[in-house]
Amino acid sequence: MVDQEFLADVLEGLGRHPKQLQSKYFYDERGSQLFDRIARLPEYYLTRTEQAIMEAHIEEIAEQIGPGVMLIEFGSGSSTKTRILLDHLEAPVAYVPLDISAAHLLKTVDMLKGAYPEIEILPLVADFTKHFELPDSKKTRSHAAVYFPGSTIGNFTPEEVQHTFVRIADVLGPQGGLLIGIDLQKTPAVIEAAYNDSQGVTAEFNLNLLHRVNRDLDANFDVEQFRHKAVYEETLARVEIFVVSVCDQRVTIADRHFKFAANEHVLTEYSHK
Repeated sequence: MVDQEFLADVLEGLGRHPKQLQSKYFYDERGSQLFDRIARLPEYYLTRTEQAIMEAHIEEIAEQIGPGVMLIEFGSGSSTKTRILLDHLEAPVAYVPLDISAAHLLKTVDMLKGAYPEIEILPLVADFTKHFELPDSKKTRSHAAVYFPGSTIGNFTPEEVQHTFVRIADVLGPQGGLLIGIDLQKTPAVIEAAYNDSQGVTAEFNLNLLHRVNRDLDANFDVEQFRHKAVYEETLARVEIFVVSVCDQRVTIADRHFKFAANEHVLTEYSHK
């Protein structure tokens, strides 16, 4: 069965000028696996830097979050950094890993349940930018806290950031808390290297989005005729990531035809710093 929301978003995005595909669709099972590889690359400083900050300040962070919390992680992925939190929180009631990739999420949850039998693990397959209902925990929570690491907030435009923070506030209520990771501006060469790694994993991750459109929406992208491009726009303090058509070509999706000119850029992601 075709995901009608995915189809509508792809058709709308490719109908724009310039064309665009939403970055949230990177994360099918293959995309999630590739991102796990990206996080371990030597050029990708974000994961190891954030993990080092977590490890250095975990006692203070855990104290600020407080006892009896329901911890909710937006875009949980493999929940690697979350384990640092779960190891130090005082009597957490539940952990809600929220991710758009169901297969990857459920594999991670199986491992977490074995590692943390005393914490109720309540996975939620959802798009955190849209309305969702928190699951009920068996124990009564004192409050809820959202963990939003990885500088994922940088993928949004300023208007989308405002909307996301409103959604977080709605989910948490007046006694809630937010622990968020935000990447800082730094030397452009360092930033660009993180999104153009020497092993080509980021390129594979980016182009996997076209493979997903082919598979899930019965499209006919010739993925070999597109390349990955990531550039840091210093004036806007953001990385802009594209798939670029290497020739004049046409792609069909759901009886819609889209022309791509040679060197036409299709935006797939922002990463604001």
